[in-house]
Amino acid sequence: MITLYGDVTRTRANRCSWMLNETGIEYHREPVWFHPGAPKPEAFLALNPNGKCPTLVDGETVLFESLAINLYLAKKYGGLLGPQSIEEDALMTQWSFWVATEIEKPLLLTSAVRYLFEPHDPSGDETEITLRKLARPWAVLDAHLKNRDFMVGDRFTAADLNVAAVMHFIPIAGIDISAWPAMQRWLDACLSRPGAIDTRSVAFRVPRPSTSRDIFAMFI
Repeated sequence: MITLYGDVTRTRANRCSWMLNETGIEYHREPVWFHPGAPKPEAFLALNPNGKCPTLVDGETVLFESLAINLYLAKKYGGLLGPQSIEEDALMTQWSFWVATEIEKPLLLTSAVRYLFEPHDPSGDETEITLRKLARPWAVLDAHLKNRDFMVGDRFTAADLNVAAVMHFIPIAGIDISAWPAMQRWLDACLSRPGAIDTRSVAFRVPRPSTSRDIFAMFI
């Protein structure tokens, strides 16, 4: 049986649980989570030397990095969730890399300031800076989705799931994306899928760092 390591409320394991839910295959959860800086069990480091979650074990195959795990699961178990041609494979990989490099860090920082940190500071300088950084890639995504319902092809695929899973903090943190209506329509549709239940349910909080420099350092 497949085993997914990672607390879906505190780690990126919720991205992989979404993919596993979409495939419908049976799997086992190990809801582990490690405090930052805490020592990791040797047994876990033997699986993932980075000491981070998620980690997926599928027989003799051990994988880390949530978006790579999802591409693997889609290709092996996902049917139409996965690529049906080499061109679709390339596009799904492209959009997965794109969201990780263009969206993830500034969106996570915005979400932390607006939602994850206690106390909140939804109108602070950090929010203004990161939202400016997000405007350009969001315009790219909005234009891509203007006349289509899905990222790749004519169906929901790993590309939609990976991009939406990274962007799931937008509604949780109450970030206004009405300026990008096609992106908003698409994201609402993705996150309303039954398989995305864990991704919609993040609810943890962390103490707010004492200075803006400390906040930015968390995401470098």
